Amino acid sequence: MSVHTPEPPGPLPRAAHKGDAGRVLCLAGSRTMPGAALLVARAAQRAGAGLVIVGCLDRELMALVPLAAPEAVLLDLSASFAAQRLAEREPHALLAGPGLRDVERTRAVVEQVLEACPGIPRILDADALNALRGEPERLRSSAGPVVITPHPGEAGRLLGRSIPPDGEGRERAAHELQRRSGAVVVLKGAGTVVCDGDRTYVNTTGNPGLATAGSGDVLAGILVAYLARLGPHEAATAAVHVHGRAGDLAAERLGEAAVVASDLIAELPAAQRRS
Repeated sequence: MSVHTPEPPGPLPRAAHKGDAGRVLCLAGSRTMPGAALLVARAAQRAGAGLVIVGCLDRELMALVPLAAPEAVLLDLSASFAAQRLAEREPHALLAGPGLRDVERTRAVVEQVLEACPGIPRILDADALNALRGEPERLRSSAGPVVITPHPGEAGRLLGRSIPPDGEGRERAAHELQRRSGAVVVLKGAGTVVCDGDRTYVNTTGNPGLATAGSGDVLAGILVAYLARLGPHEAATAAVHVHGRAGDLAAERLGEAAVVASDLIAELPAAQRRS
């Protein structure tokens, strides 16, 4: 088991441009869950992504995202969705899933995301994981490395069984899911487990204040920003560590019960400096 303290990406050269900081493309949010897109975009920006592109599958997001994340670039996918349109943006990392809802549409999106941008790492989260219909083996056909970020309920649906709450049981579940999917697995919860088949990391930061709607969207945004500059396992361990640290700082300031997901984004600058 890895015992090192994960580190976010290091400083950029003085002559760096936004492409050096990473271009990330995020398929998140819907007309009934627009907040997922906003949280993902803002978290990715605060985590250092040089350019955040939000793929909008519903037209409503085209008006809402600029209000909260004016620096983001929008990709209108409301009329049609094609993997080629993702590749044209030349992202360094892809994210799909948070708040996408519409099950049939999400299934079609996931199929194309797995085929898009050969060699580019991608994250499947939330609704994208449920779209796999309990078949994690489908991830082995991906055109690039995959990181999946299930909470215990989503992991249970992928494995077809409940996930034990104890640490040892959670690690076994993460290893099983990694073996079946070939992906880097981030099994969320108290003591988040990151497993790539060879290495296992159990996170020690965080508190019950993270048990709030949108917390996972913030983690996904941090992770896609890091994935643009780090390897999948390194990006995943650093993201969960920083996410938990941001939760600890927010709880110190506000109290655990008062923490909401937006508070985590506000604490990201300090959490990344102190990781």
